[in-house]
Amino acid sequence: MDSQARFELFAFWRTSATYRVRVALNLKGLAADERFVNLEAGEQRSEAFLKVNPMGAIPALIDRDEGKLSPPITQSLAILEFLDEVQPAPSILPTGPHGRARVRSLAAMLVADTHPLITPRVIKYLTDEAKFDAEAVKAWRLKWFTTGLLAFEQRLETEAETGTFCHGEDITMADICLASIKIVLPIFKIEVSGTPMIDRIFAACERHEAFIQAAPNRQFGAPS
Repeated sequence: MDSQARFELFAFWRTSATYRVRVALNLKGLAADERFVNLEAGEQRSEAFLKVNPMGAIPALIDRDEGKLSPPITQSLAILEFLDEVQPAPSILPTGPHGRARVRSLAAMLVADTHPLITPRVIKYLTDEAKFDAEAVKAWRLKWFTTGLLAFEQRLETEAETGTFCHGEDITMADICLASIKIVLPIFKIEVSGTPMIDRIFAACERHEAFIQAAPNRQFGAPS
């Protein structure tokens, strides 16, 4: 743990949302002390953590700049935009308003329309209340991962701004969000086919050190 780090990050090894923040921190050369919140043990619903985030969700980021503690910043996209403002280079948003809107839109397709449907609290409801068995849960995940990724692929294919990465030749928030979905598919034993552009962009991300260091299987708490 880096006791000199400016930021404190409440994290869990496996989650897509925490992965996004780790990638952004790595890209910008920023360090964070991680506070492990064991989702499998239900620690996100503890009284102590609910004071950090009443939604009982991670990540949450605290800024300790100049010895002052900020209120916790929650929601991964808000954290990414915050980091882009406090450390502008390298930027994870394009410079022009149209490009910034496109990148935010692509990111939201995955973070707002796809990922929320497969989070632990949704799966807990499906298993405890709707009585889904393991196969039904897997079918649910496959349905929403596939819906989101195929729509994303269509945009990459048809929009001229797509380049080596989702938007041109630089890594943006859209790539971070895309990688955060792709990186967890093997954990859930899910495979979505018919996405050659997504696969190409994800491969480019996986070669970058910021993504390598953020990989779930490299984090504290990951199965050996």
